[in-house]
Order: sequence, then C-alpha cells, then structure tokens
Amino acid sequence: MSQVRTGPSVWAGDLAMGIRFAAGGGREGWIRTALTTLGVALGVAVLLLGASVPSLTSSWHGREKARENLGQAQEPKAADHTLLYASADTTFHGAQIRGRLVQPDGAHPPVPPGVHGLPGPGRMVVSPALKELLDSPEGALLHDRLSYEVAGVIGDEGLLGPKELTYVARPAALNAADGYRIDHFGKHWDSPPMRAPVVLLVIMTCVALMMPVMVFIGTAVRFGNERREQRLAALRLVGADVRTTRRIAAGEALFGSLLGLAGGAVLFLCGRQFASPITLWDVNVFPSDVAPGPLAAALIGVLVPTASVVVSLIAQRGVTVEPLGVVRNRPPQRRRLLWRLALPAAGTVLLLPLAWARPWTDTGFDTVRLATGSILLLFGVTALLPWLVDAVVSRLRGGPVPWQLAFRRLQLNSGSATRAVGGIVVAVAGAIAVHMLMTGMQAGYAQAYAVSGKLPRVGLWVGSDDWPKTRQALGALRATSGVTAVRGTLDASVGPLPRRSANDGAGGAALSVGDCAELRRLAHLPSCRDGDVFRTDDHERAGGLRRPTLNPGTSVDLDPPDGYHAPAKPRPWKIPGTARTVRLLAPVSTPGAFSSSYDLLVTPGALDGARLSSPTMEITVDFDRGTPDALEHIRNTAARIDPTLHEHSYLDNPHDQQLSSVRAGVFGGSVITLLLIGTGLIISTVEQLHERRRLLSTLDAHGTRRATLGWSVLWQTAIPVVLGLGLALGCGLALGSLLLTMIDSAVTVDWQAIAGMTGIGAGVILFVTALSLPPLWRMMRPDGLRTE
Repeated sequence: MSQVRTGPSVWAGDLAMGIRFAAGGGREGWIRTALTTLGVALGVAVLLLGASVPSLTSSWHGREKARENLGQAQEPKAADHTLLYASADTTFHGAQIRGRLVQPDGAHPPVPPGVHGLPGPGRMVVSPALKELLDSPEGALLHDRLSYEVAGVIGDEGLLGPKELTYVARPAALNAADGYRIDHFGKHWDSPPMRAPVVLLVIMTCVALMMPVMVFIGTAVRFGNERREQRLAALRLVGADVRTTRRIAAGEALFGSLLGLAGGAVLFLCGRQFASPITLWDVNVFPSDVAPGPLAAALIGVLVPTASVVVSLIAQRGVTVEPLGVVRNRPPQRRRLLWRLALPAAGTVLLLPLAWARPWTDTGFDTVRLATGSILLLFGVTALLPWLVDAVVSRLRGGPVPWQLAFRRLQLNSGSATRAVGGIVVAVAGAIAVHMLMTGMQAGYAQAYAVSGKLPRVGLWVGSDDWPKTRQALGALRATSGVTAVRGTLDASVGPLPRRSANDGAGGAALSVGDCAELRRLAHLPSCRDGDVFRTDDHERAGGLRRPTLNPGTSVDLDPPDGYHAPAKPRPWKIPGTARTVRLLAPVSTPGAFSSSYDLLVTPGALDGARLSSPTMEITVDFDRGTPDALEHIRNTAARIDPTLHEHSYLDNPHDQQLSSVRAGVFGGSVITLLLIGTGLIISTVEQLHERRRLLSTLDAHGTRRATLGWSVLWQTAIPVVLGLGLALGCGLALGSLLLTMIDSAVTVDWQAIAGMTGIGAGVILFVTALSLPPLWRMMRPDGLRTE
C-alpha cells in the first residue's frame, strides 16, 4: 500500500503546479488571471493609501514644526544670532496666504528651512505656487498688497505642500511690538487636534473605502472558479486526491494575488503623483509624503496573498471535486439568520452610546468603537444579503418563462451572485453614510457663514500705542473703494489700585481711546470735546468678576498684571472728577465687530495712548458687496497701514468647495467600485452560462427564443442587485443618521447622490446583461449537444 506523500516540498510543488495552470491557461486563463490581478491591484492600492496616512501626517506636521517658532518662554536679547519675527497672514479670494516678516539683529540670524538666506530689505522669498499666482493676471491685486521684490523661491523642505501659498519678507522696518524675538527655528509643540466632524469623516471614509475593497478582493480571487473546478475534476481523474486539488486551486489564486500585489504597488506609485493638486482642509502634501510605513507595507504584502489562499480553500469546502464532475453544496444547507442579525445588532449597540453621549469626543476608545461599530454594521448587512435572496426567491412562484428561469437558477445556487453583489451593498451603504455626513457638515458651514457673513463687515486689529496712527488708518480705510462705514478705537485694560492678587477673582475694566466722532459710535454722548472722559453704565453690569471702582476721582492701574508676566511697577491714572456717566449703544455682536462693552471712554486729550499697557487698535469696516473686489481692496489698504494687521471676519467659506470636491471623489469612487463589481458579476454570469451550455443548447433545439433567455439573464442579475441596493439604502441612511447625531447636526439626506447611486446600480444590471448576451448566443447552438 503506497504511502501518501506530504510535507512542505509536496505542498510547494502543488502550489507551483497551480501557478503554472494559471499562467498557462491560454486566452481564457489569462483573461481570468488579468481580472483577478486587476481586482486585487485596486484593493492593494487603496490599502497602501490607507497605510500611508500616519506617515503623511507625520511628514506634514514635521515640516510645519521645523519652520516655525511660536515664541520662547524667555525671549532672548538682541544679539548677532537673533531676529525679530512677526506674522503677516492674509487671504486672497478665499485662499489663505501664510506670511512671515523677519528683521535680523545681526550678521548670523537663524534661517528657516527651505531658504538659503534671509532676503534683503524690501525683498521676499516665496513659494512656487505664490510666485505663479503673483506672475498671473489674477495676482495683480495681490501684487499691490505684497509689494516686496521677489528674491527667491522657498524649497520643498520649507513648505507644507506644493500648492501652499507662503512667503518670508523683510520690511524696511519692523517694530518690536509687532512681533517677538527668536534665536532659532523649530520648536516642539503639539498641533491642535482635529475637530469631531473631521475625525468622523476621516474614520468613515477609511471604513467606506476598506470594506468594499476587502469584499472585492475576496470576490476577485474567485474569478474563474467554475473553470478551475472543471480542471480539478480532470486532475482527480488522473489520480490526484482532494487535498492535492485544493492546494493546486490555492496556487492558482496565489498567482493572481501576487500579480495583483505587484500591480497594486505600481498603481499606488503612479496614483500618488496626483496627490499634489489635492487640498483638503488646507492640507496639501508632496507625493513623497504618501508612503506606507515598512511594517504596514510588509503586512499588506503578506496578508493579501494569504487571504487569497484562505478564501480559495474556504470556497472549496462547499464543493466536492470528483473525477467525473463537480458536486456542489453537499448536503444542501439552510442559511442561518441569527448570526447574520447579531453582527449589525452588535454594531448598532456600539454606535448608539456614541450618538447619545454628545458632543462626540475624539478619544482612542471612541475611535475604536466608531470604526468597529461601522464595520460590524456594514459587514452584517452584507451577511444578511444571501439569506434575504434565498428567502425571497424561495417564495417566488409562477410568472413568465424568463422570470421562472431566473429565480429557479437563483434557487439552485445564489452564492456567486450574492458574493459579488455584497460588494455593492458595502460600497453603496458606506458611500451613502459618508455623503450624508459631508452634506450635513457642508449645510452646517453654509448656514453658519450665511448668518455670519450676511452683513458685509470685516474687523481689523493690531497692537498700537498711538492714537494719531489709528486716526490715519481710519482715514485710509474710509478712502478705500467700496467701503461704506468705518469705526475704530484704541482699546486696553485697566486694573484696580491698590493691586489685588491675581487669584482673588478680580477682573479688569475695558478702556477705549478715541476722538468724539468715534466715541459717539459707541455711546450716547450729550456733549463731547477733546479732554473729556466718560464712565459707561456697562461697568455696573452683573458678572462673575469683581470690577474695579471707576468713580470720578478714583485712580486705576494702566498696567494691570495679566497673570503671565511678572508684575511691573503700577501706572496710576486718576479718573477726572468731571467724568460723566453715559449709556452705551446696543452691543454689536455680528462677526467682524469687536466688543462694544466698554467701561471707560476716553478722548486722546485726557490720556496719551503711550501710557497704556499693550493697547490694541481695533477697527470695524463695512463695505458694499456690489463693488468689485471691495474686500481685497480693504485688505490691500490694511497691508499698507501695517502688514501685521490681523483680520477677523467670516466672509470666505473655505469648506464648501473642499467638501464638494470630497463628495465628488467619494461618488466617483463608488461608481468605479460598482463598475468593478459589475465586471465580477459578468464573469460569474458567463461562467454559469458556460456550465449550462448543454441545457442552453437543448432549449435552443426545442425552439426557445433567444429573447426569453436574454430576459432570464436580466432578471437573474436584477433580483440580487435590487435586494442589495435596498439593504444598502437602509443601512446607509441609518449609519448616516447616527453620524450626524454625533456631531449635533440635522439629519440631511443627499437624495440626488442616492438617486445617482441607485441609477448606477440599475445601470450595472443592464451592463452585466448586455455583455452576457454575446456568450449566451454562442452557447445556444445545436452543436452544443455533441458529446464524446
């Protein structure tokens, strides 16, 4: 009695034989291998993209930290190796422009990354994207704002991304009050965490991408299963045992997955070149940043081929390959419903507490619960599809002949159809949920900006201790094209005398310096002349802080301690005995307007602004939207007044275009996924037709019309797809509603996108049917009845 040969060498030989079968199977074999390779390659490319997110964010934040210095706890004294550093950010037609002003104190100042040397006076170095904008006709208005001479281009190591708009300029003079002194670039600091809606969107996008990819990879490695089983039956005829045939089948699947692994790597390397034009939430990266970590890449390289082998072996468990043919589903098993319901139920149990515990917080545990709950919900609904198809088709009776042929075929074997349609369920459900989340976020941003930007108003502020300079700034802004109204004052805080402890709950008082015309914009003044002081009724309002006494004749401190710096010597100032109490105008709370809650209103003749501690020039500008580029002209004027003047407004909504582009990308990805799954359906349908070619020839010989069989193919494809789309719609709407509840947003449904995906699903049915008809016609020939 011969002993059965086992061991690694035998297994390797069987796998190698399967690889040879896959590589040398002729035209049909190569078509099946090519489709498997394409499916696995697309899945691997998406997995590599997802694995690149950690290194991408690390590189992005690393360059951000290396080029910045947010100030030092102990500011260095002016020396040969220090420089003054100030922020001069601006906005141009909704695009954020990062600006930094430098003024070296000596011959060896620190230099930021990407810059060979600091520019000379009146010159600047710019990013390539900003140089391109300045050189274009659209940048003429911006050129007036950035009037420095371009002396060079910033290198990649000094940029967050190739599309970033940034510059480093050296003005003719830079006041120490406008910035701070540093002696190096690069400082350890923690970047602010992403907001909850963005975190939810990132997590759900990854889940929505990964789930259909995994389903599609599992489907792709089973392309050509019908022909493979016929070949295995031939091997059984020449003496191969069952285990050998399974290892040979695993080798065939392994060959396609290895080619797909290599193809996915090539596709990923080519696809990441398109990362540069994409900007999401002001994040733009270089193609070299999109690189998976070594461990993640190694895991993908091992797990994808392993998964293909495991899927192939699992597929063989329900099939008995005998020397004279293939026997399926021995014995017939009833699909169990309980475990299929347990998966989405478990996912819902994980997600519901997150929706109740509002607002949603981005903790590690919550992130894991969100991802796990979403995956269980999507996978559970996919697992429900085979049971639902069997439950529906088992109850169908009667009807036209094509309809009967279709549901009878599904009653006999619905596994291959539901496997492919399962990818549709995951892709569409995930896409609907992500679309709902983005639609809710976009609607929320649009509503907020519509309310806040309803009044065309912009606020400007900068440190200043000079009222004449403030008055000149007001005059320059009033002369700007499109400006309808301007108001501005010099604001500061004053404290009580004698000084109190910083922890005794005492608060400061708000003081505003301005001429009579400006003060009348804040309060009802019975009369006013330079030298007057007014005490407002606002100082008596109730609040959590005890306020200093502001009675006429009382002294206050013009340099109150702020809790951050060592208290300096008090600067006493006595409120004149002639100070009168006046009533403030109604507070202005619209964005772009500063606080109207002042305690003291002082004219310049009564108090020199230079005596105040850290006063701020605060200006509010109203403009006419009908004037072309009115807002940009205001920004140009502000830059001429002081390049470090900060803007406060809600007039540009940067989220709308970005969210629209992401929604379009998700929709496009869903379309591609559906088309790929449709391709898998075509392969499965054609293989089933080939398996039934003798039956088709018999029907043709008995006079069955081709149209009858064509309609049967249509219904055979339509039933699982329609049921799958129904499940996807319900799952996607439920998941999307939960996500919107987590961010306290109204449940908004993008019915247009849902209708589009449903229409594409219907198109997949017609697509599969149309491409299945030519093989069907070829198999409906009487010569198919010949036998040997």
